[in-house]
Amino acid sequence: MNINNLISDYVEIFMLGGFSVILSVVLYLFVIWAKNRIIKHVKDKKNFLVVFNITLDRLYNIAVFLIIFLFILKNLFHNYPFISAVNTLLYITFFIQFAYIVDGVLVHFISKSNKLKTSSKKSAVKNAVSLIKFFTRSAIWSIALLLCIENIGIDITALVAGLGIGGIAIALAAQNILGDLFASLAIVLDKPFEIDDYIVVGDMSGTVEQIGIKTTRIRALSGEELVCSNADLLGSRVRNYRRMRERRALINIGVVYQTSYKSLTKIPNFIEEIIKNTENARFERANFKSLGDSSLLFEVVFYVSVPGNNYIEYMNIIQDINYAIFKKFEDEKIDFAYPTQTLHIAKE
Repeated sequence: MNINNLISDYVEIFMLGGFSVILSVVLYLFVIWAKNRIIKHVKDKKNFLVVFNITLDRLYNIAVFLIIFLFILKNLFHNYPFISAVNTLLYITFFIQFAYIVDGVLVHFISKSNKLKTSSKKSAVKNAVSLIKFFTRSAIWSIALLLCIENIGIDITALVAGLGIGGIAIALAAQNILGDLFASLAIVLDKPFEIDDYIVVGDMSGTVEQIGIKTTRIRALSGEELVCSNADLLGSRVRNYRRMRERRALINIGVVYQTSYKSLTKIPNFIEEIIKNTENARFERANFKSLGDSSLLFEVVFYVSVPGNNYIEYMNIIQDINYAIFKKFEDEKIDFAYPTQTLHIAKE
């Protein structure tokens, strides 16, 4: 009787096993066919279809077969003692495959993000992308590993608590380094300044040459290299001159008191004409400002439309305007004023 029961059990296992293999192969072939068909239709598509493309591309055929086969075994042999091992293997395979897919999707969007487009000249962006990818992948695979360990039958409560305490200790010990690290990521993502920008921070100024993981290197006008902590830069007020669309310029002009009223009223008009005829200059105003101690003062305001870090071109435009004003004064026979004093002596 026992032998008959044993034989019948083996026959049942053999038949169910054969049925499981055949059904698994059929379903596997159908899934692979559907996978290839979907890949063909969503290939090179944008937006959310890219997620399906990446998911199917990172879906291993062996993982698909194992998941199908183990799932069928789980349902057909649920009364057999070896089903716990089947469940464990099924969950481990699923978690690893799922983590691999999530890893690919997130890394794709990180790499293709508009804020993280890499350039051969922008090592800071590459460093930031690498760091973000590292933290993302570490989190994904750590969670997957913990889930696999839990399904094996190991209690991970103590392990998670230990990792949490250890993480806090490491964070406290390296808080300055981590602060600069996250500040570097913030600089790359928020972009308060970029490489080749001319910035002023406190009493420091210069052109940004490199944005590193911990420090930013600035080339000062006097030639030396300034090395600043990323956290300190984010905590300061940064003036970025490269992002200036226009730079305001102000000129004060003084003419002698002997200038006639007719000539005096012409000055704002021909100054306006000079500035409007100058390339990359936008006239704002020219006013007879005040009666000075030794001159009649005019104030001229205009804007120069050059990048803020191109100071040489800015000064060249102002120089051209000053030359033109000087030439016009010479043609109109208007004399510039200079500090003078008139001494009156009274006879008693």
